[in-house]
Amino acid sequence: MDFTFTEDQLLFQDSVRDFLVNEVTPERIRQSWETDSGRSEELWAQLAELGLTGMTVPEEFGGLGMNELDFVLLAQECGYVALPEPLVHTALVAVPILQEIGGELADQWLPKIATGEAKVVVGLEQNLLVEDAHTADLLLLQQGDSLVAAIPDQVSLRHNESVDPSRKLYAVEVGAGATSVASGEQAAALASATLDRGALGCAAQALGLAQRMIDISVQYTSERQQFGQAIGAFQAVKHHMANVAVRLEYAKAPVHRAAYAVAN
Repeated sequence: MDFTFTEDQLLFQDSVRDFLVNEVTPERIRQSWETDSGRSEELWAQLAELGLTGMTVPEEFGGLGMNELDFVLLAQECGYVALPEPLVHTALVAVPILQEIGGELADQWLPKIATGEAKVVVGLEQNLLVEDAHTADLLLLQQGDSLVAAIPDQVSLRHNESVDPSRKLYAVEVGAGATSVASGEQAAALASATLDRGALGCAAQALGLAQRMIDISVQYTSERQQFGQAIGAFQAVKHHMANVAVRLEYAKAPVHRAAYAVAN
């Protein structure tokens, strides 16, 4: 079986990387930390304009209709630039839940995700805190043997104080008005699939982050001078850099295989 990505998939990855590298700069990320939300609505609108928020949304709801194998390459690029927006959370994790539940919930929210009008976050019982709950237009939360859907007015949030300005974590308490959208075996199956997709998204972003660290290190070692030459010319440094690059290449295969397994 051939697991090689198609030329179209790789071209899409390249175009996404070009956009993200140019738009999601370290300076822009730091500026977003100074805002109340720590996120950028302007950047989210740009992602939506490119169709990235609706990448996994079915075409009949206005999305691109792609699957996890397509999205894993996008997730890598999100990690490469340390994208702060909840794109992976919404497109990779929340969209499949809404598709599975179907009905009015899917009809209402999938088109909004595709156009960038809505951000959706998911919280599982084993996770005490929910990331980016303060920016969500819809929260899908595991409550006992049920999965409930709630809008911001139906939950109360308590911010988890942290020295890390890049992560916005909240304890979420569900109030009156939240709707149970799945229960029993269906809710358990959705939670299990959600955990798989979340792990896939984290792993893919870690690949991208590792690649960025290698790229920065290569640039630094080629510019930093010691004893009259670039430190990258020293054998010990070259071997260390090469070993890390090889390990990263070996790490990509199981992540891509996992994406194939989830998609199929």
